[in-house]
Amino acid sequence: MTRRGWFFTTYFAVLGVGASLAVHPVPRLVWNATASVPVGLYRLRPDPVPRVGDVVALRLPDATAMLLARRGYLPLGVPLLKPVTAIAGQIVCRSGPRVTIDGVPAGDAKPVDHRGRPLPVWQGCRRLDPGQVFVMNEAEPLSLDGRYFGLLPVSAVIGRATPLWLPSRPEYAAEPSFTPSAKGR
Repeated sequence: MTRRGWFFTTYFAVLGVGASLAVHPVPRLVWNATASVPVGLYRLRPDPVPRVGDVVALRLPDATAMLLARRGYLPLGVPLLKPVTAIAGQIVCRSGPRVTIDGVPAGDAKPVDHRGRPLPVWQGCRRLDPGQVFVMNEAEPLSLDGRYFGLLPVSAVIGRATPLWLPSRPEYAAEPSFTPSAKGR
């Protein structure tokens, strides 16, 4: 290759890397290692309208993401995978530890994490507006989800996650499933 060819190849390679650093690319594949949804590799597809029962990848609001990172739950910048349990028009309440969706018990929040640190608390009832979503794994009582951080903007949803590969090793056999609320299916 000529000197001019090397120059242009290097120039465009550096330009491409620089552009990719300036833009926050949407991940296409995510490895989930938590009990929120079955452990495995998931493909992300943009989906502007999440539905109840969808598993979605989320970028949490900054304050929530910082709390999760400080406590070692989830590193900054790593998407969180959670099932959608309520969408616009539904009513989500938290009274004490009890979370209900449209009046039906969905689960209870724990007061402290596994190290005895207090977990975030919100109280009251909220009707989800268009542009809001509530995520919670009703089958996993220790899931760090909407029972602690409440409603999220739909803009936090990166995309719908569909499993590509779920390990079949025995230690993954008892992964929790989730049963979403009836509305929105």
